[in-house]
Amino acid sequence: MTVHSQGAATAPQDAPHRAGKSLSGRLPYLLVAPAVLSMAALLLYPLAKNVVLSFQKVDKIEFIQRKAPFNGVENYTRLLGDSHFWTVVVRTFAFTAANVALIMVIGSLLGLLLNRLGTWMRLVLSLALVMAWAMPIVASVTVFQWLFDEQFGVMNWVMRTLGFSGYEQHNWFETGWSTLVIVTVLVVWGSVPFVALNMYAGLTTVGAELYEAARMDGANGWQTFWQVVFPHLKPFFLVTTFLEVIWVFKAFTQVYAMNRGGPDRASETLPVFAFVEGQSQGHYALAAAISVLTIVMLVVVMSFYFRLILKQEEEQ
Repeated sequence: MTVHSQGAATAPQDAPHRAGKSLSGRLPYLLVAPAVLSMAALLLYPLAKNVVLSFQKVDKIEFIQRKAPFNGVENYTRLLGDSHFWTVVVRTFAFTAANVALIMVIGSLLGLLLNRLGTWMRLVLSLALVMAWAMPIVASVTVFQWLFDEQFGVMNWVMRTLGFSGYEQHNWFETGWSTLVIVTVLVVWGSVPFVALNMYAGLTTVGAELYEAARMDGANGWQTFWQVVFPHLKPFFLVTTFLEVIWVFKAFTQVYAMNRGGPDRASETLPVFAFVEGQSQGHYALAAAISVLTIVMLVVVMSFYFRLILKQEEEQ
């Protein structure tokens, strides 16, 4: 009888403990739930609608008539058989590769420079980098359009001052290649600060004794970087390259605002191609198919980086 009463007495005491433990286990999910639901509403729903639209026929006539008949994979077969689409794909990958390579190299060099400068010079350079990084994209595009303006551009004046001929009212946006070169300079200029500042932050975690050991072994600056700095900061290079590939691959404002993807659509990248087809040409479903293929390509490219990052974590 006594044992029974003790068990009955302890049961109510254990109930609050179990309830509190259950609540503490669910608390992280409850805290994350609003963010997850918001992301689903803002991203997943439009993405799903976009995928559905890519399997429909919606041009200007259908848009006015408010009709959206399904046409299967016709949009995709039309794109995959279009030579201009493949030209844009190759151009986008080349543009991304060139930009990411320049951003990582220049940003890493500036990060190394920040690590070697004195306090005041480091502060001045850091402020300059932050100001370049913080400038709005449209404002920076406007500045670059003025720098390369045909009549009043600074670059034409510089080239004439240096003694080069043929730069009286030279049109720097005459070809798609020259337009993308200017856009590349703009993208690199705006993205280098992120890599440089993060590189400097990573260098502060490298112990001074590692540099001292490298010097005692007779390593020069290049050898010290590859044998000491790079192995220590390998996760930084992997993650930063991963982010830069995403940002450059989907860059839209810089390319479109600079020259509307021209001349004659010769500087279009995939995001600009999708926008021009949808808004300017009125091929809304085709533009949706372009965006879906763009996402698929980006996911395929990023899968290689995911594997490298996971391999790096396993090695650690």
